[in-house]
Amino acid sequence: MAAVTDRPSDAQVQAWLETVPDPEIPVVSLVDLGIVRGFAWDDDTLVVTVTPTYSGCPATAVIAIDVETTLLENGVEKVRVESQLSPAWTTDWISQEGRRKLHDYGIVPPVDGSACVGALKMTGAAAADIACPRCASKAVERISQFGSTPCKASYRCTDCLEPFDYFKSI
Repeated sequence: MAAVTDRPSDAQVQAWLETVPDPEIPVVSLVDLGIVRGFAWDDDTLVVTVTPTYSGCPATAVIAIDVETTLLENGVEKVRVESQLSPAWTTDWISQEGRRKLHDYGIVPPVDGSACVGALKMTGAAAADIACPRCASKAVERISQFGSTPCKASYRCTDCLEPFDYFKSI
């Protein structure tokens, strides 16, 4: 694609960023997950700020490459991706659309607001809100605190017996 002679609108840049999938869960975009913190122009360079889901996330380099590649392919001539570790990413930043996409994919999204109250152990009301993404039963049990990626736990529905991931509140 030819280089952009005029800067694209913020809405256009946002739309391009919304197409960049998360490398570990490609059904959701980086914007859906709240990883993209913002973007701004620094002279002729578009600077995109991202916060990884955790500081040791192995996908951080891939995320930066994917953001840069997408913007370059859309005609932005100069792109810089910067990491911002503070404040730390939280699952509360996942958009409603992202939560819907996770659920439809078979991953139970974190209970809204549970990260900001420190509900990492998923007890009480927060645990009662976890439902099987296949049959919607709330008769579920945690198999392991550790799932297919560090940000997920393994659960099983005791009604339909299907295992599923729960995106832990962080």
